[in-house]
Amino acid sequence: MKQGLLVIDVQNDYFTGGKMALAGADEALLKINALEERFLAEKLPIIYIQHIKYATNADFFEVGTVGADLHPQLKHDASSITVEKQFPNSFQGTDLQHQLEQNGVEQLVICGMMTHMCIRATTPVAESLGYTPFIISDATATRDLTVNGELMPAKQVQETMLAELSAVASLMTTNEFLG
Repeated sequence: MKQGLLVIDVQNDYFTGGKMALAGADEALLKINALEERFLAEKLPIIYIQHIKYATNADFFEVGTVGADLHPQLKHDASSITVEKQFPNSFQGTDLQHQLEQNGVEQLVICGMMTHMCIRATTPVAESLGYTPFIISDATATRDLTVNGELMPAKQVQETMLAELSAVASLMTTNEFLG
């Protein structure tokens, strides 16, 4: 099966100094870079998903801001495949499926940000469309949440979401995938 790497929302607002810094974003980015290197070396497609919000004074990812830009450490350039989205599900209202078909992708290797939102919204759709997804667990990141007035630490959110997603995707670490 021809694989494609789906890099979801690795944008400046999710890093230190951004409007919604995530726990473990820097560590996840290093793992994403290793995945990018493998896919580039094997000449396999990498699809970058970029969430853009067009509302004035958006809480984050506001159009035209540095925070909405893809992180500069990504191996993204002018020739890269970039899909802009406005919803957590990377397929909703985008040409992602067309891009995957055009590039012959049969299996998606998923990484990026936020595990509890965009990874969670995209992965089941990828599975239902027949892309047999893999999630690279240590190449994703999320944040603390408050549930019923109680703080749920990012580590717990991450583990809970990955456990849920294991029903529709294979989970691997970067080392397991690259090894």
